Order: sequence, then C-alpha cells, then structure tokens
Amino acid sequence: MIFTTIIRPVFTPRRRQLDLYVNEAEALQRAVLRRLLDKAAQTEWGKAHGYGKELSYEDFAKHTPLSTYEELKGFIDRMRHGEKDVLWPGRVKWYAKSSGTTNDKSKFIPVSTDGLHDTHYAGGTDAVVWYLRNNPKSRLFDGKALILGGSHAPNYNLPDSLVGDLSAILIENINPLVNFVRVPKKATALLSDFEIKRDRIAREAMNRDVTNLSGVPSWMLSVLNRVMELSGKQYLNEVWPNLEVFFHGGVAFTPYRSQYEHLIPSSRMHYMETYNASEGFFGLQDDPLDPAMSLMVDYGVFYEFIPMDEFDSPSPTVVPLWGVETGRNYAMVISTSSGLWRYIIGDMVRFTERNPYKFVITGRTKSFINAFGEELIVDNAEKGLAEACRRTGAEVLEYTAAPVFMDAEGKCRHQWLVEFSREPDDMAEFIRILDETLQQVNSDYEAKRYKDITLQRLELIKARPGVFSDWLKQKGKLGGQHKVPRLSNNRDIIEQVIALNH
Repeated sequence: MIFTTIIRPVFTPRRRQLDLYVNEAEALQRAVLRRLLDKAAQTEWGKAHGYGKELSYEDFAKHTPLSTYEELKGFIDRMRHGEKDVLWPGRVKWYAKSSGTTNDKSKFIPVSTDGLHDTHYAGGTDAVVWYLRNNPKSRLFDGKALILGGSHAPNYNLPDSLVGDLSAILIENINPLVNFVRVPKKATALLSDFEIKRDRIAREAMNRDVTNLSGVPSWMLSVLNRVMELSGKQYLNEVWPNLEVFFHGGVAFTPYRSQYEHLIPSSRMHYMETYNASEGFFGLQDDPLDPAMSLMVDYGVFYEFIPMDEFDSPSPTVVPLWGVETGRNYAMVISTSSGLWRYIIGDMVRFTERNPYKFVITGRTKSFINAFGEELIVDNAEKGLAEACRRTGAEVLEYTAAPVFMDAEGKCRHQWLVEFSREPDDMAEFIRILDETLQQVNSDYEAKRYKDITLQRLELIKARPGVFSDWLKQKGKLGGQHKVPRLSNNRDIIEQVIALNH
C-alpha cells in the first residue's frame, strides 16, 4: 500500500477545488467562457465574432451562431492542412476521428494542446481524485493500470500531426511517468490490428498486478475474455487478485454489467462511469450509489443546452448551465479550448439536481445505435438499404434495428426486422451488401466489424406483412405523422414488434 499512500496527498488540493462545484458552478462557467474568448480573440473566428471585446454571455450567444460539424468542417479542414489561428490560436496538430455525418464517413475533431490538458487529461485526473475520496482503503497505485487505446496515423503527412482515435492521441501525448504504472507497452497499445493487439495486450497484462481498468466496456470485455482463455482461470480476480475498479465510458454500461459481475465476482470491485468523447471530457460519476454524473464545470468547456421539445425549431431557446431545469431533456451545446464554438454535439442529457449539477445521458438527438461504439445513424442505414435493394431487386416497406448485446463469448451483432414489399432474389446477398455498405459509410461501424472480433455480421429477420402497422395501431399511433423508429440503442421496440411478428 506504500505507493498509494505516498501519492494520495497529491490529489488533495484538487479535491478541495471540486467542492466548489456545489455552490459556485455559475461563476466557474462564466470564468471558463471568459478564458475561451480571451484566448481566441485574435483567431480568424474570434475576430469575425467580436471576441476581442469584453463580451457578456448574452453578447457571446447573440454574436455566435449554433454550429454543427458540417458548418465547421471547412474551417477544420484548413486547420488539418496546417493553417494557424483559424478556430483556435496556433497550429492544432491532433484530430480525433469519430463516426461521420450525413455527408461524410468520418468526422475529424480538433484536439489542441490546451484541450488535451485542460479537458481530457483533467478528466482522467479527477476520476482518480473522486475514486480515492470514495475508497480510502484503495491500493490503486500499488499495481498497474490496464488502459485500452486505439490507433493513429499521419495527418496529411504534416510533421508531428496525427489523426486517429482520441484514446491513441491521449496515449501518444501522455506524461512519460504514467507509462511506469500502465500496461500494455505503448507500441502494443497503438497497434491498428485489434486481433493482434487484443492477444498481445492479454499476454503482456496477465502476469502483471493489474489493479484498475480503463476503456470502453465492449472492447475491454473482448480483451478480458482473451486473458481468461490464455490463463485457463474461471474468474478474472484469480488472474488479478488486487483488481479493484473499472473506469468505463463510451457506451452505456448497463448491458455489460452482469457479464462483468459474473467475470469478477468480488465485493471489492468497483465501477465508475466517465463521460468522455472526442469533443471533450464532460462528466464523472462521483457517487458510486448514484448513476448520475457530475458535470465538470471548470475544464476548457463552456456548456449551453437546447430543450429537446424545441430542438427542431428554426430558432430554439438556448440556455446556459445556470438556466437548466431538472427532469427535462436537453441537447448539449459546447464551446471548447480546441476551437468548437456553440457546437451541437448530438448528445441528450437530463439533469437530476443543480447543486452540484448532476445529469444522466438520455440518448442522442437523432435515432442511432451506439451499443458498441459504432454510432450507426439513420442516414447510414438508409444508404445501406438503398444499395442492397438496388443490387438485389428488393423493396423495403418498413424496418427497425437494435443491438444484440454480447454473450459470454463476446459475440454481438445488430438485429434488423425488415418488412419487404418485394423480397430480394437472394436474402443472404442482401444481408452481405447491407453490412458491407454500412462499413463503407461509417468508419466506426467498420472498425467494430473488423474480422468479426467484437461485432458480428448483422442478423435480418423477415417481418410478416402489416406487422409494423399492427404495432403502430397497438400504440395508438397509426396514421398521421407517427413513424416506426428506425434505430434504437435498446431492444424495447424491436422485441415488441417481433412478438407481434410471431
């Protein structure tokens, strides 16, 4: 326990700062906005929107339009080609690649040096601060941290400029001292072939004293299953008897919790949710008994919120953090120290309390499936179906899709229930084309489907004629503007329609 005892006091000052979240969140957020505007005043964007003045929040909101990726894409692409002082001062060298939009296979989110340190790394530090506060007997630093990461590649062949998974960018730039307390080695962590990487991570980690895990639940489970195969043990705590916490994020943990609890049947095991994305690090679960997360209000992120009942309005109400109400769904809008300004991130949240501001993620602003980090959107689905229909002569009348979560062997897939007005000549060919087209239009889906390691080829169930109309009628939604939900991140809808299909 000696190393944790020595290191623990280092986090005490930050713990006191986090206590300010209870009563001073508005003041902290106003200070964040002031810092962002001052820093960006001499950029192209800052000059165009008057950031050189002493802007109030109200003036900032008046002069700065809401933005989506499509609206910032031109600026970001110029930054990727090496232009300086566009959305953020200096040259931004790193870009986090995430799933695409209607028009693009991938998005490239700028990650500045400021954003890397005042947001992403700050979130990792605070996760430790809160965990140690809640667990005074922790031996977190007496062993190794198993941290999963993605891969990166050169960005337009510019010197020192990289594009890839956010996790890879974080590992590439991490303080070298952290490498003494983590596994696997950096070269392994940044491998692009997950099948090879998964095996190497398991072999490098299984004989080390791992005390904590960090990563996306689906990918981590795949690695842990490989550890079990190689070790021949029945439970993970037989391999790592001092394992005590999993810091998880990226996708909802609920579908995976029972599998982790079966794999690690230990009362000493803890789980802590984090809300980190390519665009920033936003929330942490500070109370293990409360699923809501605290909003991190003094990072390099200024928050605004659009009530979901106004989201599709041409002029929606937009409120700062101190204007939100509990129990109401909001679309989140962020301005960041990486140059995203009033950016609609696409996530939907609901606040459970205000002092401090605590929230739960309630979904995406659009229909989607993100059970395994694939971020499949309706536009992807429509393009996939259109191509499959074109090449097989089929016609689709209605459909819905949902995830089938991992079983004990780490197998998972998407399940589609499709009502055809004209069936394909070859159903197997239809499925193949649909699956391959989804990979072509969505880089995250493509990554998860790689060699069937985590996400298997989709399953298609043929719906009987009229089943979706029967479901809408059962719900009192037949006719009018009501539509069949196309994609869902849970199985509630598809199970109801499958029941009627039988």
